Amino acid sequence: MNDVIKNARDIITGYDGPKLRIMEVCGTHTHEIFRLGIRSLLPESIDLISGPGCPVCVTPVGYIDEAIYLALEKSCVICTFGDLIKVPGTKMSLAGARSEGADVRPVYSPDDAVELAREFAETAKEEGIADARQVVFLAVGFETTTPSACIAVKKAKRLGLTNFSILTANKTMPSAYAKLKGSADAFLYPGHVNAIAGNAVCRKLVEEGVSGVVAGFTANELMTALAVTIELSKKGEPFFENCYSRVVKEEGNVAAQKLVDSVMEPCDSEWRGLGIIENSGMKLRKEYADYDARIKYSVPEIQGKSNPACRCPEILQGHCKPTDCPLFGKVCDPVHPVGACMVSDEGSCAAYYHYGASIGINL
Repeated sequence: MNDVIKNARDIITGYDGPKLRIMEVCGTHTHEIFRLGIRSLLPESIDLISGPGCPVCVTPVGYIDEAIYLALEKSCVICTFGDLIKVPGTKMSLAGARSEGADVRPVYSPDDAVELAREFAETAKEEGIADARQVVFLAVGFETTTPSACIAVKKAKRLGLTNFSILTANKTMPSAYAKLKGSADAFLYPGHVNAIAGNAVCRKLVEEGVSGVVAGFTANELMTALAVTIELSKKGEPFFENCYSRVVKEEGNVAAQKLVDSVMEPCDSEWRGLGIIENSGMKLRKEYADYDARIKYSVPEIQGKSNPACRCPEILQGHCKPTDCPLFGKVCDPVHPVGACMVSDEGSCAAYYHYGASIGINL
């Protein structure tokens, strides 16, 4: 055991102050904390809770329904990251739509979807077909993945593709932190988000009484972030600290910020469990409207309905834990998920299911 982890462990295990609720916002943090056995070190006075840090988990049911509408009613080829395929919509998932004939394809990046659209366009031209097959990329993600969606749109425009568009569900994290004020005493901020966005917003949140520490993803970095959170909380006043300075710079990634700003603009956005949060989403600017799937296909307003027994909304707010859900590990598991938190590799329900034995959860 190195000195960094030993010192951090001593601070964590030695804490005997008032109840301290720390929310790890990032789904990767949730899984790594489980995998590394950090939860087993926590005294009863520290409650580590999982928040809405998984983009798939906070994507509302209505968005899945929109994607299914495009796949089944408009015959679009849907390209998406794999996790989203199994997330339940109101009546079915994208996997269910595929079983009914929809063309749903997992991709590794938005660029894969652009290239597919280009292939379809070239094939249509060679065969003398007027209309090439239409490709829609499901743009789901936070600050970390939004730039790649913007690059894809700019590339499609540069290539003159008329058969490519994106269905946006891009979100920004800071508004969610403010919305969750009161759900935890302090946040473990996701290092990769701050690497793009910078620290200014988190420092501003301190003025609103929101505390947090930027954390990396290794054992040293996570243990250090928890220890720093504990030590700063003892002062009894809001705080912010960057414990991932080797990657996160104060100004963030300025080039990525400028790229996103040139293609997208803020909009109100619905979050599963949190409702509509003002200016927390991103949509394409008017000059890129031709690549906005909602506009291009006149997608009707769809109000999705989730399974009323699923407690994902409360779990995402930190109001309860996955094990408090009556469906957890019984009706709902990774093979037959009822809620998004069990689908995603970063979901808190999936983490509890896979690693729960380490903290005494018996399935």
